[in-house]
Amino acid sequence: MRPRFMFVGDSMTIGSAGEHTWRYRMWQHLNATFGGPYAIVGPRTELYDKNAGAPVSHAYADPAFPVRARAHLAGWGEGWLHMAPLIEETVTRTKANVLLVALGLIDLGFYTNSDQTADNVRAFIAAARAANPHIRMVLLPVVANVRAEEDPAFAAECARFNELLAKAVADLDTPGSPLLLASPPEPYDLHTDTYDGTHPSPSGEHRLAAAFATALHQAWGWGAPYTPAAEPGP
Repeated sequence: MRPRFMFVGDSMTIGSAGEHTWRYRMWQHLNATFGGPYAIVGPRTELYDKNAGAPVSHAYADPAFPVRARAHLAGWGEGWLHMAPLIEETVTRTKANVLLVALGLIDLGFYTNSDQTADNVRAFIAAARAANPHIRMVLLPVVANVRAEEDPAFAAECARFNELLAKAVADLDTPGSPLLLASPPEPYDLHTDTYDGTHPSPSGEHRLAAAFATALHQAWGWGAPYTPAAEPGP
């Protein structure tokens, strides 16, 4: 199988103008370690422009980041709630066969509680499989964030959702369409790995990419362990 990776996420995945993004770090890692042909696919390539309040920027920190590798399905303020209705058509159109998904924080923060968010996870998985019955997915739990640090009730919702996400992966994993639950990056220091308590700094970008790279390598033997030596740049 030639992997056709698609990044699915919220503001932490789309990134904003002037950033590298963890997608860029993952692209570097795949180039350095994958050892075979692959593609990165998706209907979007933009970064979020905070001044415009819209995803209209192409000002990646590294202008040499190829347009073909910038593809994604991520949006500022978008979560499982928003991506579940889009994923079937998007997988059909892009022929994505490996989804790298980092969602949940926006849902819990603004739209749905943990149980409702978990229902949307299951709807997302079913829709992706309707488009490609053999699709693979790597799902990242909600990672440490400043609101959870300051709000015990929200922290409890994040913890409960992560439990429900793990249960969904265990319930729905099949040999024909495997699901992986990535381990959240640890350590993950909100003072150094984010620039505002939520969105990743350069070191946080590396840690998020490493979470996915580790899951791919440990479960499926794809690539290699994520090491700073393989990922040049700030």
